[in-house]
Amino acid sequence: MHNSISRRAAFSVVAGAAAAAITRPARAAELPSVWTFGDVTVTRVIDMQGPFPAARAFPGAPLEELDANASWLAPYFYDPATKNILFNYQSYVVKTPRHTVVMECGYGNDKVRGSAAANMRKGPYLQNLAAAGVQTDKVDFVLCSHFHTDHVGWNTKMADGRWVPTFAKARYLFNKNELDGLMRGGLGPDPSTKVAYEDSIKPVIDAGNADIIDGAFDIGDGVQVVPMPGHTPGHQTLTINSRGRRAILVGDALHNPIEVMHPEWEVLFDADKEGGKAARKRLVDAHTDVDITVFAAHFGGPTAGKIVSEKGGKRRFKTAAG
Repeated sequence: MHNSISRRAAFSVVAGAAAAAITRPARAAELPSVWTFGDVTVTRVIDMQGPFPAARAFPGAPLEELDANASWLAPYFYDPATKNILFNYQSYVVKTPRHTVVMECGYGNDKVRGSAAANMRKGPYLQNLAAAGVQTDKVDFVLCSHFHTDHVGWNTKMADGRWVPTFAKARYLFNKNELDGLMRGGLGPDPSTKVAYEDSIKPVIDAGNADIIDGAFDIGDGVQVVPMPGHTPGHQTLTINSRGRRAILVGDALHNPIEVMHPEWEVLFDADKEGGKAARKRLVDAHTDVDITVFAAHFGGPTAGKIVSEKGGKRRFKTAAG
């Protein structure tokens, strides 16, 4: 995802018949923010949040399906009252016995962007990182699932009038196909993606902090970078397998849980529309009724969940909250 509307209340009171099936949204303090998989922890750190019109996100889709599934999509993933899907822009901090990995870097601060919410913003991300116990100079690896603007912003920060790596001692794992695709201008409809190269990617390369990887990359302790092209040419995921507990951080292979039920829907944000559909279908098929916890880059609320089958051959995303 790389567009945004100005931030407003994400969780509204749902009116009409759907309201009876929707429980009160939990307060932020009641929602999980840390998950444990064997010897590995995953911590969510928010950069910003906001809604996006479902009709724009899923052009041509039968959007009545969102309302029909409001019992499990609302209030965290969809607002029936406004017809908006709801996004987090966030990092996942993955800690192993030996390494700290930051996956996804949000919009960043002080950057020229096309959306009003992200343009030259002054957000509290670094304070949020510190509150989660993360010191930027103690991060070992940074992984952007892809190079859209809302995933690379905190790669760098402004210091003494120039862009420098935010995580000064980290190795940034840049995918070769993603970098090549960016240079060809093939990363989707957002023209600011090229601007993001100048302020959020090139400075990391110039500083000598980038490792250009081509394929899978083993971080160790059961954590591995695995390519999943489709959304963009070099889109990549992170898998965890520690003491029998498994998880996958799928980046933008999924933007909203409705795509678990309808991976065939066209998604505005996919650079390769057919490739995005194919990658989603493979992802959903491979993880349905499997004991693997799924994290997507933009899922809010309870965030983590599993893909489960239902009657009629349908699938849905089931969070710990139900």
